[in-house]
Amino acid sequence: MTRTVIDPVTRVGGHLRVEVEIANGVVRDAWSSGTMFRGMELILGGRDPRDAWLLAQRICGVCTGVHALASVRAVENALGVAIPTNARLVRNLLAGAGYVQAHVVGFYHRHAFDWVDPMAALRADPAATSTLALSMSEWPQSSPAYFKGVIDRLTTVVQSGQLGPFANGYWGHPAYRLTPEANLLVVAHYLEALDWQRGIIRIQTLLGGKSPHPQTYLVGGMALAPPWGGPNRGLPGEHPQQVERGSPPALSARGLTDIGTAIADARTFVEQVYLPDILMIAGHYREWAGVGAGLGSYLSYGEFPGDDSTKPALFLSRGRVMGRDLARVQPVDQAGIAESVAHSWYAYDDGGDALRHPANGQTNPSYTAPTQPSATLEGSDRYSWLKAPRYQDEPMEVGPLARMAVAYVEGQKDVRAAIDGAAASLGVGREAFFSTLGRTMARAIEAQVVARQLDGWLEALVANLATGDLALADLTRWDPGTWPGEARGWALGESPRGALGHWVAIRDQRIDTYQLVDATTWNGSPRDAQGRRGALEEALVGTPLADAARPLEVLRTVHSFDPCPACAVHAYVPGAGGPVQIQVI
Repeated sequence: MTRTVIDPVTRVGGHLRVEVEIANGVVRDAWSSGTMFRGMELILGGRDPRDAWLLAQRICGVCTGVHALASVRAVENALGVAIPTNARLVRNLLAGAGYVQAHVVGFYHRHAFDWVDPMAALRADPAATSTLALSMSEWPQSSPAYFKGVIDRLTTVVQSGQLGPFANGYWGHPAYRLTPEANLLVVAHYLEALDWQRGIIRIQTLLGGKSPHPQTYLVGGMALAPPWGGPNRGLPGEHPQQVERGSPPALSARGLTDIGTAIADARTFVEQVYLPDILMIAGHYREWAGVGAGLGSYLSYGEFPGDDSTKPALFLSRGRVMGRDLARVQPVDQAGIAESVAHSWYAYDDGGDALRHPANGQTNPSYTAPTQPSATLEGSDRYSWLKAPRYQDEPMEVGPLARMAVAYVEGQKDVRAAIDGAAASLGVGREAFFSTLGRTMARAIEAQVVARQLDGWLEALVANLATGDLALADLTRWDPGTWPGEARGWALGESPRGALGHWVAIRDQRIDTYQLVDATTWNGSPRDAQGRRGALEEALVGTPLADAARPLEVLRTVHSFDPCPACAVHAYVPGAGGPVQIQVI
């Protein structure tokens, strides 16, 4: 057997190391290591709970505010705060836009080049590429002249020697299957997606104040100016002193119209570019419907509350699909979540490795070097800064595939239609979605489903404002003097990459303890005390390799999870006395 190390894995959100053991051209074992210390919980200790979300969202700049949302929800849960309808709808719009952006960017700019060879695109026939594009959708940028222009741009980059994202790829690898024309098509859309982002981000900047770290979240709702109703109070109008240039107030008539336009543009790109590209690529790599299945157990906390009750209906359902059984969804309760540090660089105060619920969790860094110093982790009992979350002591996969599986079993019409339609077009069964290819397709299907729902949330927001209900925050518990001496809260929700939970304990108006478990902690987890692999490690086992020296196929499965170890937010050097102070110049 030989061991191959990929460190760092690029095109992910943070620092990730993956090692695989290969025998006879197949991965036989795998290790996933988060190589940066995850210590935000320590930073939050002693802070004002109302400020927690501002710091928590700095965990990651890729997920555009998901930690902010989870944090305000956890504090609201602890203090018994209910938010107004308008705030719920604005939060859904912000988070939903983030999903669509993250999935499109996650594919084109982090995952596509595992399937697409941009150097082969230089050999494409622009006219044939145009014919291919027009056979897939009505996307207007599909003329022969347009694709000739893309070839010219790509040629200029290659001849300059400054290849940027096109450098150091496994170009010419025997595992690439696309025709030159298909390669050119996706490279063109890669470039278009760079510009497309600006439109969807406009939603985040209007409603959130900025991107990637929105500034308008608030314990109790959203810190947005209500619309000025003018002579017809309650109708979103323009403030008489509003300037004509620049961005309008988010909830003004112009602001809401701008948001609607951005939603329409985002949906068109998803439906006419992103999803068709994924289906086209899947048609060339059907064998990958049998690779990367992994654990077969899927967890979704659910997201996007549909009403203002204490237990709202969720647009994306909460539940578990176990053993790839699409006949039933099992329940989820936050009490079932716990973490192991048996193979992580942490130590609990009691010296043990027993599973701990996050509400009782600890973040005590305890780095230990490999027992056999070498270029690999071989011989290392502890090998990651990520803990190993488990649900009722079971490793789980989280993310778009988990959410789509739960929604499918729950009978959500859009999800069922999209999955059944994709399976039929590829000539595969539903079970094919439990794979590396299925994980990639599920992300595109979810982008379509959420993009369509954005219109519904916007319409509901406009309709509610029109009734004269302009409330955006409930500040009755804003004064710490109204809080109990001790309070505990939690929030379960979803980020684009999967299940996200925050737990907070408040004592004497300050944060006593804070713990969070994000999606990549679930998927990228190391082994637990029983030696069971995490989702990413398990999915890599059985992966065939055409060239072990260039493990392109390993990257396909790794990137299908869209890992984001950026939750490991600052460096830790043994013997240096703690976190390193890093000056950004």
